[in-house]
This record gives sequence, structure tokens and C-alpha cells, in this order.
Amino acid sequence: MKKVIILLSISIMTILFSCSKEQLDKINNDPTKSNASSYDPNNLLSTAQLKFANKGYYQLLYQSTMMQLLASTYYYYNNGDKYINVGSFTDYQGRIFDEGYAEASTIREMQRLATEKDADKYSNLISIGDIMFVLILQRITDTYGDVPYSEAAKARQGIKYPLYDKQEDIYNSMLSDLEKAIGNLNPDKPGPTADLFYNGDINKWKKFGYSLMIRVAMRLSKVRPDVARLWVEKASAHAFSDAGDNAILMTDASNSGSQNGSSVALRVFSDYIEVKWSKTLIDYLRNTADPRLSVIAEVPQDGLTKNINQTLSGNTDASVQIGMPNGYDLLGGNTDLSKYPLYPGGTGSGGDFAPLGKYSRPRTSVYVKLGGPIFIITYAEIEFLLSEAKLKGWSVSGTVAQHYSNGLRGALQSMEQLDAQAKIATETINTYVNEHPLNLSDHEIALDQINTQYWIATGTNFNFIESWLNWKRSNYPKLTPINYTGNVTNGTIPRRMIYLSSEPLNNPENYKEAVARLDGGDALTSRVWWDK
Repeated sequence: MKKVIILLSISIMTILFSCSKEQLDKINNDPTKSNASSYDPNNLLSTAQLKFANKGYYQLLYQSTMMQLLASTYYYYNNGDKYINVGSFTDYQGRIFDEGYAEASTIREMQRLATEKDADKYSNLISIGDIMFVLILQRITDTYGDVPYSEAAKARQGIKYPLYDKQEDIYNSMLSDLEKAIGNLNPDKPGPTADLFYNGDINKWKKFGYSLMIRVAMRLSKVRPDVARLWVEKASAHAFSDAGDNAILMTDASNSGSQNGSSVALRVFSDYIEVKWSKTLIDYLRNTADPRLSVIAEVPQDGLTKNINQTLSGNTDASVQIGMPNGYDLLGGNTDLSKYPLYPGGTGSGGDFAPLGKYSRPRTSVYVKLGGPIFIITYAEIEFLLSEAKLKGWSVSGTVAQHYSNGLRGALQSMEQLDAQAKIATETINTYVNEHPLNLSDHEIALDQINTQYWIATGTNFNFIESWLNWKRSNYPKLTPINYTGNVTNGTIPRRMIYLSSEPLNNPENYKEAVARLDGGDALTSRVWWDK
């Protein structure tokens, strides 16, 4: 009898415990919060897209001025303008690595949730995730060299110390991954519902995938031209067909977390008065009578008070635009801008003196909008790359000159996408394109012209990272490096960024192996595998 009572007591306790556990689960499950079963994986796509696109200071402090598109006298811009490592700002060199892998992890989590919920329903979202992964990883590997790819974003699988893949292997994987992802896109199935690039248009995503394939392949044009040719020829007929295909992310001025990062940075007092268009860019636009000059630049109104007033428009007349030379400061020494032989003088006087007042800044109403657009990849870029591919004799439809003209036309048309005020009239575009054909008298002259226009297109679209990466690949335009006292590159333009500072501690063995494969080590002057 005692045994029966004991067994009965155990049974009752088990039932009570089960009920309590069930109730506790309900209590601990906040009905106002999303969980894995209720969370829409589409939302992670928009999160990754915004983070990838919105780089702000991470491209302003280095690539913008290294590429002599912008110039600055303000001290923390010395990192890119003069190749000086200034204090804590050197940490920005690792941000593309750090944030890039966070973005890649977001994409992989999106795909995991989509697969668990309904792999067929979310098949396009999953494939777009693979395209996004390549987009993100290309920027990372092109910036640093060997980086994790095959084992990237796999913490859930227990991989805490990912292998740094060789860049050649990464490129082979990226191209094959792109081809598979594009092939899996199906316009007859649901598209993503939180897509900040194309609003879920799968046909646009196919074009984007093939355009990205061209850009990835062309990075190999010197180190593996056979591989580059194969993939460019495969993708060329399916890429962007006009400027309406441009991949653009529109930021949100009303939400502080979604505002345009470059605009936020340039609104800072010192940035606003000391960041200008570079003399290198402005001189080129003036010498070629480029109509972009009068829509991208403005000279502030006279005096410091008006110079810092962001509500006052400047003078956009092309004839008054002056680019500021890179490599100068306002410190009173030999490199003070006032010692520059062509210094035009400042504006205002006394306490209202603006020493940089006559130099052209990015037009405030076009580039410093908190809700301004961010360009990801454009039709112009792809057409310039196809022009170069055709110049190399690859089997791409159309002529070298036609692709170049298409690129130039597309670049001018994209100004309107920046802002309606920057629109260049169709007749002006047609006249300029017709009067400035590609010079095919010499192979190197043509390469210079094509890639200089790529530099202008990406620079005037504020896509400075891509300006730098294509300059490394092509070695055009021919920029004159700055040799400022205390620079850390022996007066040469940086070819890569330094790995994230925590990697030697967090992933030491794989980091050391990757650095050992760099000729020159983990330095700004070392070159990634394809940079020949």
C-alpha cells in the first residue's frame, strides 16, 4: 500500500511539473515580441542592405581623399588625404572587415530562417541572400586580401575561428556562387517584401547578379584574364541595360538610424567647412567641359558665417569652381594651404574669415541630404567595364566605342537620381557624349579614358570604395601621390586596409597565415592577390 502511495505521489508531481513548465513557457514568451516562428526573414534583408550601403566615415576618411576625389585640411582626414595614421581613427581601417562580417551573418541568418519556415516560398529571398553574400564579401576581400569565405558566418555550426581563404579561391567561389544563385531566381515565385534595392523585382535582381558577375570577373583581368574573359562573356548579354537598372538605396531622413551616413558626417562643423572637392577632379571636369561640374559643386557664400550656414546655397557656376589640392593643412607651416602657389585666398575678414571659402564643396542640396540616395552598382560602371573587355578582344556584343558612350551617358543621367536639381538636360548629355568619343588611337590611352570615367562616375556618386578598388585594378587615372611629412606609406597611395585590430587576438593562427601570404605583411602598402 505504501508503494502504491509513493508511485501515485510521483505521478502527481510529474503532472504538476509538466503543467508548471508549460505555464512558465507561456509566461516567458512575450507576445509582443517576434520569435523564430513569427519573425519575417525579409526584414533581415533590408537590415543587411542598409548596413552594407551606408558606410559614411568608413569611406570618407580614407578612400574619398586617397582617390583625390575629395580633399581636406581637417586632421582626421589626414589618414586618407596624406596617408598619416592619426590616433584612434586608424580603427576605421578595420571597419569594412568588422561590419562586413556582421552583414554577412545577417544574410546567413535570414536564409536559415527562410529555409526553416518555407524554403520554396522564400526561394527567391534565399537566392538573393547568396548574391548579397558575394556583394559583401567582394568588398571585404578586395579591401584586405585573404579573408574568411568558406567558413564565414558559421558560428552556429561551431566555427569560431574561420579559415582565411586565399583570394584566388574566394574569387572562384564567388563566381560559381553567383551563377548558381542567379539560376535559382524565379520571377513566378514570391519576391522579397523588404528589398531596399529593387522592391522585390526578381528580373531586376537577375540583371544585378549578372552585373555583379562582370565586376567580380573584371577584378581578375590582369592576374587571370582567361577566367575573367569566360565569366564576362557569360554575363555580358544579361546585365544592366540602362540607368533605370541602377542599384540605389534610398535612405530615410526622418529616422536617425536610417539617415545617409555620408551626409551625417559632412554636416559636422569641421567636415562641412574643411572637406572640398579635390583639384584633381575639378580640373579634369573643367578641362573637358564636363556638364557635371555645375551640378555637383558650389562655392560657399563669402565669409565664415555664411560658409558654415548649411541652409545657404553656394555659387554653382562652372566658371568659379576651384578644387582644393590634396596634401595641405591649416597649421601655419610649410604645408599650410596659404603657401600653395595657386592659393586663391579666403573670403571674409577678421573673425569672419574663411580660409577655404573659395574652394568648391560638394553641393549641399545634392550631397548633404539626410535622405539622400546611396549607389551600389550602376549601369555606367558596367558599360565602362564592358568597353574595356571589348578593347581586350573579348566576345562581347557591341563595339568598344558604343559601350564607352553608353557608360558616359549613363553616368550623366545618374546625376538626376542623386537629386532633381542635379539633372542634366538630355540635349546637353547628347552633345557632350557625341563630342567626347573614346580615343582609340592607342590602347593605353583608351584604357586611361575608360577608367578615368569610371573614377568620375563612382566619385560623383559618392561610391568612393569602388573608385579605389577599380583604380587598384586598372591603375587609372594616373594620380600623383602625396608625400606629406610623417606619412606611413613612403609617399605612395595605400593599396589595402589593415585587418581588424582584434583579429590577431581573436583568430591568431589563421590571421598569421594570411599575413604571411602578403608581400609586405599587414600594411597599407601590401597588395592583394589580384592587384598587379
